[in-house]
Amino acid sequence: MSLTTTESVKQERLLPSENLQQYSFNHLEPYVHPPETKEDLPWAELVTLDLEDYNRPGGPERLAKQLEHAVHHVGFFYVKNFGLSQEQIDQQFTLAKNFFDLDVKEKEKFEIDYANADYNGWRRPGRGKIAAVKDNVEIFNIPKFTEDFEGKYKQPDLVKAHLPEIELFSRTLHSNVVLPLLRLFAIVLQLPDPKHLVKQHTYDQKSEDHFRYMIYHKRTAEEHAASGYGQSTGHTDLGTVTLLFRQPVAGLQILGDNGNWTYVSAQPGTITVNLADTISHLTGGWLKSSVHRVVAPPKDQWQYDRTGLLYFARPHNATVLNPILDSPVLKEAGVKPRFEKPVTMEEWVKAKQTLQLNPEISAKKYAESGDGTVDVIGGFKDRRYK
Repeated sequence: MSLTTTESVKQERLLPSENLQQYSFNHLEPYVHPPETKEDLPWAELVTLDLEDYNRPGGPERLAKQLEHAVHHVGFFYVKNFGLSQEQIDQQFTLAKNFFDLDVKEKEKFEIDYANADYNGWRRPGRGKIAAVKDNVEIFNIPKFTEDFEGKYKQPDLVKAHLPEIELFSRTLHSNVVLPLLRLFAIVLQLPDPKHLVKQHTYDQKSEDHFRYMIYHKRTAEEHAASGYGQSTGHTDLGTVTLLFRQPVAGLQILGDNGNWTYVSAQPGTITVNLADTISHLTGGWLKSSVHRVVAPPKDQWQYDRTGLLYFARPHNATVLNPILDSPVLKEAGVKPRFEKPVTMEEWVKAKQTLQLNPEISAKKYAESGDGTVDVIGGFKDRRYK
């Protein structure tokens, strides 16, 4: 799983050399990972895939066997040995920290277009509500480094100065994690073409993959109480898989088949992977899009922000989200399309992001349905998970 380095970050997107020095890592305040909680929490038991095994004889088959239960019943697992050093990871956390430390007046120059469901750029905190308190989530999304997005979005100088590292980081995740996982899914599904899913997720073709810096700002005891300690309804992600780098501040929970929430622990040297809606659509629900949420951290971590690095993988925009027809596993399960009409990935993203980025639209639609669901597109209903 080697990565071919690219030269696609064009020089005109970079800062003049005399301005680069002030944004070098030597001049940026480094991110310091918070200590782990000492509280005894109900932790989820998740499988860990060692991706170094992928290129060994019989490796893909062994890894696929490890994954079978996780992808069908759980929707969450870990991967390790994915080709990025701890230094590279820490540098991205440092960029995230320094971006969120920028003045609001600077960040709002790069604010996303909420009305048109364009999520690339900066999303300010406080647009949604948890109980009686506005949300404390702030996001910065960076699209793929392809011609489709070239010059479409402006970036702050801090980010411009490090576009080569960010591109390498993003492409490494796609090449070393996403594509091998898609091949493993194909083995689990017994697809005749082991590259079936890979062909729908090539990096250079237009799709909505993106890299994200994210922060849950710390709250006071009063704010935690007013928010119900973040005990919000769960959600599913809309893409194929989401990659989440280790974050010691506990808060991520997954919903089990028994209706109980368990915490995802911060395993050293791993990325947490969760399956999302698109891969579930492509398999008629057989591959599980996991329901999850982020709640208030334990009290011994209330003094820390919860900073995240995430990569969201999605198929090509033109992909029609119908179940794969030549999978014996899906045929035996008798899966059916999840939409009443053909829906493309581009249409699905637009519909779901409109709801996610515009809480007033989402609230209105949920109120109109009255049954805890909302019609996203093509008869597919999202729901609130308690």
